[in-house]
Amino acid sequence: MRTAVISFTEKGRILSQKIADSLNEKNTAERFCFLTHTDENAQSFDDVYALSAKLFNAYDALVFVCASGIAVRAIAPHIKSKASDPAVIVIDDCGKFVIPLLSGHIGGANRLAQLIAENIGAVPVITTATDVGGRFSPDSFAKANGLVITDLDASKRIASAVLDGEKIGLLSEYPCENIPPEISLYKACKIGIYIGTDDAKKPFETTLFLPPKNIVVGIGCKRGTSCEMIEAHIKACFQAAKISEERLCAAATIDIKSDEKGLLEFCRKQKIRLLTYSAEELMSVNGDFESSDFVLKTTGTDNVCERSVVCSGADPILPKTAENGVTAALGELPVSIDFERKML
Repeated sequence: MRTAVISFTEKGRILSQKIADSLNEKNTAERFCFLTHTDENAQSFDDVYALSAKLFNAYDALVFVCASGIAVRAIAPHIKSKASDPAVIVIDDCGKFVIPLLSGHIGGANRLAQLIAENIGAVPVITTATDVGGRFSPDSFAKANGLVITDLDASKRIASAVLDGEKIGLLSEYPCENIPPEISLYKACKIGIYIGTDDAKKPFETTLFLPPKNIVVGIGCKRGTSCEMIEAHIKACFQAAKISEERLCAAATIDIKSDEKGLLEFCRKQKIRLLTYSAEELMSVNGDFESSDFVLKTTGTDNVCERSVVCSGADPILPKTAENGVTAALGELPVSIDFERKML
């Protein structure tokens, strides 16, 4: 999770550093301090509205160290949907309260607020109904387990049914652990969750379809290949495999491509991780791979895309294809569902 920490005062600057230092290895924090109260480890700004416009869609989370009114006015023009908006949190510059303002569940603001509050000795102020009541939240559950929320309306209806005490049905193609009392595996229910890959399956009158976000794309490309070319070929791969692109969770390649601009831009646009492996690591994996003497001479491995998929831990599902200087292969990571798994 890429987090931007924004502060205005001297107290806020000091607190912003404490917040950035407190985040775990799953978060990368960058600090933005008002120009009169900044330091060498932060980027300075003089217009929070312009800054918010720049950061809103570029980061997974925005943490404002300021009055809530400033944060609300700064983000207001950019708010679109809970499915796409980043997590937004506000913290007073004395560090007493940590308040999620936006994307508490899907964006992970509630969980991030709890982690920050614990680390800086503050009080998390959580206002979402399911969290306050300690009840099952379909949005948080899906996010924590790497599942794609395909229907926000169905998700809202399930959350409402939970709060009303209604049983929620569950059909899953994958093993599930720690199923809460609100969820029933055996009882016939009008509303429920289907975890699987068949988008035509509707086991309940109202079905929330949650496919796993577990597809890894292995990529090889010529130096200087554009993001558009990479994007077009990967799109064709998903179409050939009859898999939704929403299920893409990571890209994998050889380490000498870790600075490839087109590939990095593709990963940023898709908001996915880029996994890289050395030639030695790629050559060490077992499998039946298409071999190229030219690629071996150039990179030290005879196949980048297919071997990268296997290195990631995924099972190959689409072999190497090539187009316009891009090679790609698809693999599927194993899935396990834990209803007590937390985000971050």
